[in-house]
Formats: sequence, structure tokens, C-alpha cells
Amino acid sequence: WNGSDPALRHAVHRNNVVVSLVDALADTFPVVRELVGADFFAAMARDFVCAQPPRSPVLALYGGALPAFIEQFAPAAAVPCLADMARLEHARVRACHAADAPALGATAVAARLARPDALPGARLALHPSASIVVSPHAVVSLWAAHQGSGDEIERVELDRPESALVLREGEDAVVVAIDRPTAHWLQQLAAGAALADAACAVPQLDLAAAFGVLLRHPALTAWEEP
Repeated sequence: WNGSDPALRHAVHRNNVVVSLVDALADTFPVVRELVGADFFAAMARDFVCAQPPRSPVLALYGGALPAFIEQFAPAAAVPCLADMARLEHARVRACHAADAPALGATAVAARLARPDALPGARLALHPSASIVVSPHAVVSLWAAHQGSGDEIERVELDRPESALVLREGEDAVVVAIDRPTAHWLQQLAAGAALADAACAVPQLDLAAAFGVLLRHPALTAWEEP
């Protein structure tokens, strides 16, 4: 009625929405953004937003599909660790927003370990905030370097395989470096495998060291014995 162009006004609104979603992704993936630079990240994130817009109003969790998108995004091939870094960063976001659940303390875990006859068929439930990231790249060390801890960024050997257990401790999401056999063992447990079956599936596993991780961190919420 006032002679304005609805198509132009809608384009402005659409652009504002895309920019806000790109900014939300930048908040979720700060290390990914640092690795490729602000301009590259904005262009990549814009393509992602247009291809996979949010399906939920909870923008804190938006971006779960970004790692897979990065793997297919040809310009990102120059940074091979980028997709796994995105997986690590999104795992931290999920850990922050996961449901609460009482964790089994070290004393409770030790008591169950003292009953060896019940161990083979036991099934362990990981905390809702827990997830495992396995990468052929040193994403754990690289992430730590960007937080100001660990080695300097220039000294990180990017081609070294690394794995992590990500979970919430108190109010913080923590990244716990673990070896690959322990990571695969935890993945087996998370999939519902019995303790003996999970251990047999990972021949290189140091079971004592793996349980040490569970004793030091609130990663377990249930332990069902046969």
C-alpha cells in the first residue's frame, strides 16, 4: 500500500536470519572458525545454513550435521582435521545441555569390580552427557592448545591419531584424552554390549587403564549385573 517492494523486504529479513544462524554456529564451533579464518567459516556456514536450516528453535544444539557437511565441502579438504574438530566441539555443546543423571561414584564402581564372577555379563550405562570422539588427527591436543593449555599450536603433530571422552563434570563440559582401544571399548558399552563382549571386541584394550578412566570421571550412571 505504501509502494515498498515486498520481495526486497523479505530478502532483507531472510539475510538477517541467515546471518544470525551463521553467528550461532560461530559460537558453537569457535576452534573450527579459528582454524579456517572468519571469512572462510562464514562462507561455509552460510552454505550449511541454506542447505540444512534448523529443525528446532533450540539454536544451542544447531549444527550437529555440520561435521558431515564439512567432509563433503570441497574447499575444507585443505584442513583434514576440520570435521573431527567440529565433532569434538559439538560433543561439548551436547554435554552441556544433556539431561542430569546421578553418576556412580568411584566407591560404587570399585565395589562392583570386587565381584569378578558378575563382571562378564554386566552392562554399563554411560552418563547422558558422555560421548566418544575418535579421530585420525590430533584434535584433542589441537583443541587444548586453542584453550591455552597443553602444547603450543605450532607443536601439535596433526597426523597423530587421538580420541576423547567428552562429558559434563559439575557445570563444565570436559574433554578427556583416551587411547583408541579405550574409546572403542566405551563405544561398545554405549551400544549395549556386555562387559566381556565389549572387551573381547577390542583385543588391544588395557582393561585396568580403561576402568581407571571410569573411576576418575563421572561417566557411569548404571551397572546391571546378570
